[in-house]
Amino acid sequence: MASDDAASQPRVDGRADGAGGSASEKRRGRRGDRAVTLVDVGRLAGVSPSTVSRVVNNSIPVSPELREAIERAIMLLGYVPNRAARSLAARRSDSIGVVIHEPASQSVSDPFITQLLLGIARGLSEDEIQLILMMAPTRRDEERIQRYIEGSHVDGVILVGSHASDPLPDLLIRRGVPLVLSGRPAAKLDVAYVDVDHRNGAMMAVSHLVAGGRRRIATIHGALDMPSSRDKLDGYCDALAAAGLVYEPGLGAAGNYNPALAGNAMRALLDRNPSLDGVFVASDTMAAAAMGVIGEAGLRIPEDIAVVGYDGTPVAMATRPTLTTVRQPSEAMGQEMARLLLERIEHPSAPPRHVIFSTELIVRESSGSPGCHASRARDR
Repeated sequence: MASDDAASQPRVDGRADGAGGSASEKRRGRRGDRAVTLVDVGRLAGVSPSTVSRVVNNSIPVSPELREAIERAIMLLGYVPNRAARSLAARRSDSIGVVIHEPASQSVSDPFITQLLLGIARGLSEDEIQLILMMAPTRRDEERIQRYIEGSHVDGVILVGSHASDPLPDLLIRRGVPLVLSGRPAAKLDVAYVDVDHRNGAMMAVSHLVAGGRRRIATIHGALDMPSSRDKLDGYCDALAAAGLVYEPGLGAAGNYNPALAGNAMRALLDRNPSLDGVFVASDTMAAAAMGVIGEAGLRIPEDIAVVGYDGTPVAMATRPTLTTVRQPSEAMGQEMARLLLERIEHPSAPPRHVIFSTELIVRESSGSPGCHASRARDR
């Protein structure tokens, strides 16, 4: 039996016994009519197949000399690790699930979610991990997804758009499933998440409207059982208070990130507040719908009513006039969520981390004056 002591290993030069097969066959990772195996690599390097496996899987440290001998044998023979077998041995699926708690029609049409998914996919691409997208707009869908996840079909989960009533985060934590949330959890859970400083972003937006001379500023907000929506509403109130303006309940209306509902909310706001001169809207898609209603009412943007949206998506450039918006770095957030989840999968006992991104005010025609702020992320 060959020794695993690096000092006793033969020099790997492609001429050792058992190295047969043409160069083209070696490059293709085949010997004759079969695939190159750990046994073949071990024979050429003068070590056992189990030692080759340690190097391939980085499971146990080996000496630099031994690693070099094995890696040269792998290169000469063109050995390709069997990923499926490695995944089976490690009880891995090499897939992660992204669960979105919104109706499919709304999720597909939301450019923020599209950019977020793009970032997640890019964050996984180098590790050859598959992304499985799962929609959970109803409780029945949640139960179906729960069974799928518990069946070990994915190695971890990224949860997007979770509401306060959503039982899935707590359930997955109790089951020991690696989990990362998009946004701070509504409940007090010990879970990793990536979020944005929405409160400061909203305050920046409304302060910008105040600086432009607006005094009757309304808001169309998202579902208030989501922390991000509540943070944006709090930031709106902070800016009004800082300007000496009083928040009036009649100046707020729910759009719940649905453009049709946002259009209805804008109509209600105009009916209740004829002197309205500004509106902060919690997403760009809702803001575009609100702008359409303002135009239908015969009012001008920004001369009569200034509008600021949120998200910084391509929608903001497609409106007429172009939309001032608070940009959140959605693609970078997606990449960060993928990175955190891979960390959770590899180190499940490590404390969950929280990454908070800041925002950037992008001023365009809908609010009438130029200016912007820097964006960065912080990890805490």
